[in-house]
Amino acid sequence: QVQLVESGGGLVQAGGSLRLSCVASGTIFSINTMGWYRQAPGKQRELVGTVTGGGVANLADHVKGRFTISRDHAKNTVWMQMNKLQIDDAGVYYCNLRQVDAAWRENDYWGQGTQVTVSA
Repeated sequence: QVQLVESGGGLVQAGGSLRLSCVASGTIFSINTMGWYRQAPGKQRELVGTVTGGGVANLADHVKGRFTISRDHAKNTVWMQMNKLQIDDAGVYYCNLRQVDAAWRENDYWGQGTQVTVSA
């Protein structure tokens, strides 16, 4: 069982910044990737960014240059710094952990989501 606890969402004006945090606990295996997805009203959930246990970060094209993702692998924690927020960045942001267990099975775990609201 894995639990993901998110924090840092809120209301911000366009052009402003927010920092999201996520802490995972439970049965965490060493081979894992943590990241963030988001879902805007009426749209599908989409990838924002991921970071591997080795610290290799990947960001979606629409947030490159504005967002930064990082992690502390030992503490099972991931952060996403979001700068120059745009109205279309608004939505519910979900923390994700994907890991390979001892039987080499890939499993996904999700947080409950944190709301990001961007005002004009």
